[in-house]
Amino acid sequence: MKIKDRIALYFTLISTSMLFAVLCMVYFTFMKFLQADFFERLTDRTMVTAKLYLEADEMSRDALSSVRHQYLQKLKGEVIRIYNSRDRATFIGDSAQYWTKATIDRVRNQKHLQYKDGERQVVGIYYKDNQGDFVILASATDQGTHNRLEKLLKIMVVTFVSISIIVLLLSRWVAVKMLKPLKKFMGEVKQVGSENLAFRVEENQTKDEINLIAQSFNHLMEELEQAFILQKTFVANASHELRTPVTRMMMTAELALLKERDVQAYQKVIQSILDDAENMEHIINGLLALAKMDLELINSQLSAVRLDELLIKIQSDWQLHHHQQLDIQNLLENGSIPLVSVNAVLLQIAIDNMISNAFKFSGNQQVLVELEYSHHQFLVKIIDQGPGIPPSAHEEVFKPFYTKSAEIGQKGEGMGLYMANKIITLFKGKIEISVTANQQNCLTIYLPQL
Repeated sequence: MKIKDRIALYFTLISTSMLFAVLCMVYFTFMKFLQADFFERLTDRTMVTAKLYLEADEMSRDALSSVRHQYLQKLKGEVIRIYNSRDRATFIGDSAQYWTKATIDRVRNQKHLQYKDGERQVVGIYYKDNQGDFVILASATDQGTHNRLEKLLKIMVVTFVSISIIVLLLSRWVAVKMLKPLKKFMGEVKQVGSENLAFRVEENQTKDEINLIAQSFNHLMEELEQAFILQKTFVANASHELRTPVTRMMMTAELALLKERDVQAYQKVIQSILDDAENMEHIINGLLALAKMDLELINSQLSAVRLDELLIKIQSDWQLHHHQQLDIQNLLENGSIPLVSVNAVLLQIAIDNMISNAFKFSGNQQVLVELEYSHHQFLVKIIDQGPGIPPSAHEEVFKPFYTKSAEIGQKGEGMGLYMANKIITLFKGKIEISVTANQQNCLTIYLPQL
């Protein structure tokens, strides 16, 4: 059963149950009211009977006529008895014993009695007169009440069925209207495929559950898109970068096998193959490091990190492991705490890659790192003594496998700045390339303040 049908069914069941309870309460309340009203009418009958038969000798003709006018209408199945002190019916022509002695004694003890006997209602009163003490009992069937209740029941049944149908239709209409955004969401989800992973479902401004589902779905699509891009990038880069050394190794080996050569020539061929294999190893390691880093970034846990403490740790590592002179300048105001929301390990990888490039392209000259604050952002400036990056290459240097290392006689796979830029971007920061007033090359990392 579809959700809209279940919503309509549940809403109808709840509404009709409440309506049924209200109608039952109204029915039984009305029935009790009519029964009480009929008991009052029977009580009036007993009082009228007492006046007619027990006090007629003390009333004038006009008064007796007035009393009789109150007794014009006879009730259905009406039975009235007047019992004397010996429990015998008297005054009324029919002297049959209609009620038992036990009932008559109950009336004497309670002074007033009313109860139901099947469909009949019975009222008894104890009446004192100058002629003696009497018990008057009256009984009748309230046919009018039965007719009214029967009509009321029919009206209630028709009303209940009509309202139930109306509630079912209205609840279904409401369910369809409520689930319209979900239907739209499902229609948009069907458009998603491997060719359009950049597609995102529409998010509205409401705070309902459907909008939360849309946000969660879009977040999932972002992660899937990143993973898919990672896969395509890895395959494309691997096939592109590995093709050249593999081809060179095959050609070198084939040339070596064309004819016999001396030991020195074979050693030269083997050394060439080893160099190409080493180059392939660097490329593979770079690709695997990139893939591993991307997967970690997708699931990375961010925490509050102090930039000044992280830079001091990086400085210590470079002096200890690389024996390179790295200067750190903290240009923040005294007392300022440079907190950012990042993954400390990944941020260190990014900064290390940028520092490594600075040393490489400046001929291992001194590199300066400055920490500044501006417009709710912390700036980490990496300044080197190298020739700088030409403006035409500012965007290219952040692409994978872009490198100019060979031009200066250095080794490199072109992964450093690409990985650094990817890390900083995922931390909602950015990297800019500029030139200082002293014509020094400067890479600036912008990270939002926590």
